[in-house]
Amino acid sequence: MHDYACDQLCTWCDGCGDYGIWTAAKRALVDLNMAPWQVLLCFDVGCHGNMSDKLLGYRFHGLHGRVLPLAAGAALANPHIPVLAFGGDGASFSEGVGHLVHAVRSNYRMTFIMHNNANYGLTTGQASALTWQDQPMNSSPNGVPETTLNSMDFVFSLQPTFVARGWSGDIPQMTRILTAAIRHRGFAYVDMLQACPTYNKFATHEWLLNHCYDANAKGHDPKDFEKARALAVDTQKRVATGILYQTEDVPAFHERLKPREGVTTTPVEEVKIVDTSRWLKAFA
Repeated sequence: MHDYACDQLCTWCDGCGDYGIWTAAKRALVDLNMAPWQVLLCFDVGCHGNMSDKLLGYRFHGLHGRVLPLAAGAALANPHIPVLAFGGDGASFSEGVGHLVHAVRSNYRMTFIMHNNANYGLTTGQASALTWQDQPMNSSPNGVPETTLNSMDFVFSLQPTFVARGWSGDIPQMTRILTAAIRHRGFAYVDMLQACPTYNKFATHEWLLNHCYDANAKGHDPKDFEKARALAVDTQKRVATGILYQTEDVPAFHERLKPREGVTTTPVEEVKIVDTSRWLKAFA
């Protein structure tokens, strides 16, 4: 953990779920014996994005809603380096929802940690597509009229190969989930339910504590797709957490590329310096 320590002070609100996710991510990397220089950490814009200067390592802070194509490009360039992408529910299910669709269906080898606090916390509590319907928020005091997007049902409709859900108050479980996600052969989708004490007054830390349970400890088999989907979308009384679905039978995107068959080098190793001066002269 000391290797990932940073002198930058945290600026999250007291009680923010980012603290727990931040700790679990570091623990998972340490458990996997990964030094900071052996992993790439990519961040979207949002409160979670402020994590990009709160730990050491190779980090990239991208544009709002665009962290997935950024991370996917890095993962394709060097499949040997684990890539972790962090994004919020606002960016992932509005601005960046198209990127999420194609990241899942392409099965890029990377881990996506979706910070789900059901609002845009960085912009002071705007409603997101995952805010509960009719819930008063700063920018919509009467509540949003749209139906809340069922994010898990949406993700399962895309035939994912890894789906897990944790919550920010259970660091040991989040660590276990992230360790498995980083080892996964393809795209690992991890929904991290988190407390937002300043702007989310409905799914609080206490609410999550009382409603979340470890489905794996209750005997859930993550190999059964239909049972996993049914378990994931049923949140009426309790919220199932843990590794909900995983299959290693689907090759990752780069493993299915015909032009790469038999190629032992990575694209990043094949990059060469090209002198463009003659083209600049031609078009000057």
